[in-house]
Parts: sequence; C-alpha cells; structure tokens
Amino acid sequence: MNSMPAALRAISSLRLAVVLFALSIVLILAGTLAQTQEGVWMVVDRYFRSIAVLIPFQLFVPEKVLRIPGVFPFPGGLTLGVCLFVNLLAAHIVRFKLSWKRMGMIVTHAGVLLLLVGEFVTGALAKEGTMTIAEGASANYIEDGRTSELAVIDASDPADDLVVVVPARLLADRESPLITNGLLPFTVRVIEWMPNSRVLGPMQASKQQLARATAGTGTQVAAVAVGVATGVEASDSDVPAAYLEFKQGETTLGTYLVTPRLIGMQTVEVGTKRFQIALRFERNYRPYSVQLLDFKHDRFVGTETARNFSSLVRLTDTAQHVDREVLISMNNPLRYAGETFYQASFAPDDSGTVLQVVRNPGWLLPYLSCTLVTIGLLWHFGVRLSASVKRKVA
Repeated sequence: MNSMPAALRAISSLRLAVVLFALSIVLILAGTLAQTQEGVWMVVDRYFRSIAVLIPFQLFVPEKVLRIPGVFPFPGGLTLGVCLFVNLLAAHIVRFKLSWKRMGMIVTHAGVLLLLVGEFVTGALAKEGTMTIAEGASANYIEDGRTSELAVIDASDPADDLVVVVPARLLADRESPLITNGLLPFTVRVIEWMPNSRVLGPMQASKQQLARATAGTGTQVAAVAVGVATGVEASDSDVPAAYLEFKQGETTLGTYLVTPRLIGMQTVEVGTKRFQIALRFERNYRPYSVQLLDFKHDRFVGTETARNFSSLVRLTDTAQHVDREVLISMNNPLRYAGETFYQASFAPDDSGTVLQVVRNPGWLLPYLSCTLVTIGLLWHFGVRLSASVKRKVA
C-alpha cells in the first residue's frame, strides 16, 4: 500500500517535469536543425512523432568546422509527450486538492493536458492534401503531395476503366525491384527510383541521359535525382521520378520515364491493348465532387502582390442530396463531411485553383485547450487579486 503513493510521488515529481521539459527543448533544437538536411515531414515523423530517435552528433556542429561521426539515442516526441501527460496527471492526483481557490490552476492544467491529447489525435488521425481544379472543371479526389503512386489504366472497356495502382513504397523497395499484378499482362522492373528529381529538357540532357528511356515522353526529356526538399528551401515538397522497364515474359515493351512533372499519360502497348501509365501524387477519391465556377485573383494596385484570391465552387453530393454554391476565400474556408477546404494557391496563369483539404478529428481540441487555459488563469488571477484586496481592506 505504501509503494503506490511513493511511485505516484516519484512520477509526479517537479524535478521530473523539469527534466522532461529540458529534454523537449533539446529535441526541438535537434529537430529544427535536422530540417536543414531532411524534409519537414520526415523530421516531424522521425523526431516528434516517434518513440525514440537516433540524433547525429554532427547535427550540432558545422561539418566545415569539425567532423563528428556517430549518433546517440534520444527519446522521441511521442515518448516525451506521454511522460509529460502522465507527470502532470499524477501531480494533480498527489498534490492538488479540489477547492475553489485551486480551481483556476486545475482548469489551466486541464487545458494543457487537452492540448497534449490534441497533438496525439492530430498526429495519429489527421490527413491533408490538395484539390487542384481548373476553372469550369470538377474534381472528386484529393492528392497527397507527400507520397506518390504509379497508375496503370486499362480503358478498353467503354463502361469502366480498370485502374491498378502501385504505391511509392513498392517502387522504392530496392530488395524487390520487380512488380507483378494478376490484373496486368506485364511486369514492371524498377531501374531507378528518385525520391526527388529535376527534369532536363532536350537541350539540357546529354545523349546518354536521353537514351535511358526507349519509349514514351522520356525519349525527349530526362530526369536526374536531386536532394530532398528541406525546411530551409522555398520548395517544401519532393517530386519523385522513376525509370521503369515493362516486360511481357522475356519481351521488353519499353523503358519509360515517369514523374508527376510530365503532363498527360503515356501508353504501353501489349498486343492490341493499350495501357495508360503515369506516376502521380497519391489520390484519395471522395463520394462528392467540387466544380470551380469562378476564380478571382485580386492584386494590390500597381503591384503583383496578391491582395486576395477566392474560388466560387459548386459542391455536389448526390448521396446526401447536396448541391450548393460556396465562396472559398483566404479567410473563409468550406467545411464539409469532416473536411476543411482552404484557399491555398492557384495555377500560374490564374486558370484554376488549389484548395488545401484537411481532415483533422481533433481540430477543435486546441481551441478548447486555449479557452480552458485562459479561463483557468483568469480564475486564478481573480482569486489572488480578491485575497489581496481583502487583506488590504482588513
């Protein structure tokens, strides 16, 4: 019986809280520095949403000054967050007693706990992507710019298209470069996978680079690998590319260059059948469609600086009997079916819009947390002020 309170006191220790906060500061520093070398989302997953992380010593010292090999283990953001949550909860169980005087601090800490819960929910369940729509056109899918997929489309049936999708993780798997599927009459061999790439035009690429592809658009252009986008660059997303060889048995159907940078589909011919292929950002289809009726891009007078851009869209969901027009602007998102549509960007020639689509079941928790913290601090301040006034009057 005595061991349980002792364990609770150890878990609720203020010293433990200080140590956890200090470790969190080091982790945030390491994660921030890591963004100069790795992609933002890669750092978020590896450092802040993991149980543990191996941090390179070189991260804290410029390589030009001193080369320091090796790594050291460190608790990840998930571990530190859970420990802080348990520490704060245990502190209330051990030290705080329910009373009107302490109610302010209890409500404040409840808000902090809710903020931690909100981050866990967001990290585990939140999804986001973009919906790009040309003016007058419609879209019923969301693209995830952080991952890609190889789409193979058999359009021989006039009623329906047969679409086979190969996720990027299989294309990037060096141990299994051969991809097969019972729905396809050919196999796909990955010659080279590039997590981030740059496309060279016919005047930029060498003959050797242009010769890598034997069919399709890749005979006119080439792709070269470049470093992944980091948090200090203007570009915050990677555009992958791959050289793929399509084979039917021992017969080579051609080597193709595929990348989302190429416009349109390429064709692979197998006898009398034609298959369309494209490497595209991963698509997640929705049971509703969004049509762009009108896009407006307002600029400050005499400049090219955007003052406001907005999209007048028509949302259609036949299953839910929804058919309405909505204006989406920079500070006026559309919320539907648990998703929020933000006006994020637009086509270079103002011919279309780019909507950021976010599904976050915990989107309300940060607002509730801030509200609780505000109420708790005001309550605590009011109690202290009232006690001080009473002492002075007495």
